[in-house]
Amino acid sequence: MIRLVTFLFLITVFTSCKSAEPVDNKPVNDKENIYKNPVVNYSLPDPTIIRADDGYFYLFATEDTRNMPIHRSEDLVNWEMTGTAFTNATRPTFEPNGGLWAPDINFIDGKYVLYYSMSVWGGEWTCGIGVATADKPEGPYTDHGKLFRSNEINVQNSIDPFYIEEEGKKYLFWGSFRGIYAIELSDDGLSLKPGAEKQQVAGTAYEGVYIHKRNGYYYMFASIGSCCEGLNSTYTTVAGRSDNLFGPYLDKQGRSMMDNHHEIIIQKNQKFVGTGHNSEIVQDSKGQDWIFYHAVSVDNPKGRVLVMDQVRWENDWPYIEGGSPSFEAEKPIFK
Repeated sequence: MIRLVTFLFLITVFTSCKSAEPVDNKPVNDKENIYKNPVVNYSLPDPTIIRADDGYFYLFATEDTRNMPIHRSEDLVNWEMTGTAFTNATRPTFEPNGGLWAPDINFIDGKYVLYYSMSVWGGEWTCGIGVATADKPEGPYTDHGKLFRSNEINVQNSIDPFYIEEEGKKYLFWGSFRGIYAIELSDDGLSLKPGAEKQQVAGTAYEGVYIHKRNGYYYMFASIGSCCEGLNSTYTTVAGRSDNLFGPYLDKQGRSMMDNHHEIIIQKNQKFVGTGHNSEIVQDSKGQDWIFYHAVSVDNPKGRVLVMDQVRWENDWPYIEGGSPSFEAEKPIFK
């Protein structure tokens, strides 16, 4: 009897000790760390993003919301609309019946500088690119008028601006299916540099250009196909790479974007089509790269919703996991 009691006691102690051992409680799928696409489920096309001194990310988009909507977020996942860049009284007027499309937000010499397109659909020789400034990312923005129109710079369909600085100089890249071009800007970025000449840097397959510098390379992201045909949209995000800002930009086989060769980065899947016009790449606190773009949702095909995915790198080439929009994924990390 004494032996039986002792045996049972030892079993109890052994079991208790085992249950007190450390346990890995990491969840298989922690929903708190997961986000779902689209991150904004209403039309917010052609996004551009910047992180401001107040710690917020600010995102601007084509004016499917009149006067160009501005949203902000602390974590890239949860967005709130803070207002619009312009009002009916302050909106640009150089194309009287034109819409405000495809903005590009920057911080230049202590000012928030917003480049924008202004066009009517099909007005490829009267459209153009303008610029506005503000002291705060949420505005109000003061319009400085047009930099140029298509018929003035002799580039048809002059929309989709992108600003970049290189070796102390400021440049604007632009274009939409009539060639991608670049030109030097003035020191304040608010006009063309006197005497500056445009140069073509990519072919006629592209629009919505964004250039990302990384590890000694320049990556030209752009969109091909049709943006705005609902579920029939064929928009696709592509890229090429160069060791010089002005090219030549090449695909992995060494073929040039001047000849409309590229690598496909984001294309449609069963839930999203028309995947294009990407934003700047932004980093979270872990150094992970993230990109926004718009797409047409099969479940909500009205307009172009806002989608986000992580940009990964292999052999100094960018890619998105699976090559198409994620349905859900781990959130960016901010500590």
